[in-house]
Amino acid sequence: MSTTPTVPPFRQDFVAKHTESPNPSFVYGQKVSETEEGSRWVEGEKAGWKVVDPATEEPAKLYSLMISGIVPRPIAFVSSISEEGVENLAPFSWFNMVTHNPALISVSCSVSPAGPLKDTAHNIKSTKNFTVNIISEPFVENANVTSIDAPANISEWPISGLTKEPSIHVKAHRVKESAFSMECELFHAHDIVNPNSGKHTTTLILGLVKAIHVRADVLNERGVVDFAKFKPVSRLGDISYARVGDAFRIPRPSWKIEGEKIGEFLKGIEDAQSA
Repeated sequence: MSTTPTVPPFRQDFVAKHTESPNPSFVYGQKVSETEEGSRWVEGEKAGWKVVDPATEEPAKLYSLMISGIVPRPIAFVSSISEEGVENLAPFSWFNMVTHNPALISVSCSVSPAGPLKDTAHNIKSTKNFTVNIISEPFVENANVTSIDAPANISEWPISGLTKEPSIHVKAHRVKESAFSMECELFHAHDIVNPNSGKHTTTLILGLVKAIHVRADVLNERGVVDFAKFKPVSRLGDISYARVGDAFRIPRPSWKIEGEKIGEFLKGIEDAQSA
């Protein structure tokens, strides 16, 4: 008898939108506990804290804890090609943008338990090129199936059902179904060694972006990606993915505009402390 809990079907009619921020009336120095939701959040501290020492924690448990706490994580859907011409396709949720000038992205590839580099890291080190494709809701299952631990001589492209699209600057194909893809050349590969065990555990790949392919229908009137049209997915802990829900915009404070007000606020604190 199955013990899998019943979950509701995926909402295909869901439309993400912008809302107010959680506390639009925030003022300088306001304590978190001064709002109703903030008060409930602070109340949780009464349960206490668990302190974990990464140097002594079992690696598998540390992995599970970190991927559940560092969320949501963007996913790099990486296409690479081996020296023998075998095309690999795999998702990586240890990925992010490093800088826009020059345009650099990072992908962390862990070493397989058996010891050798995983296919993606090996391919990128060997052929110096790859593509990173962002996953959207309509093809997340297609992308997920490529996480299978297939032998190095087996390409994941056929089982994914996804479409190869030729790149301009690199040999590796991009994923046609992805509305945002980047052609990358290897900028640097850094092998990370655990300082306690001395073992090579991860290879950090830095990719120089040579071209970005973005579908016109996901762009807004300002020429940037509209997340509601893009429908990107992210990774949470264990095998959980997440869609982008409602978003809220919070302006970044400018000292030129807010400096005087902040100065008055800080002076008020000093006066209160010296009284």
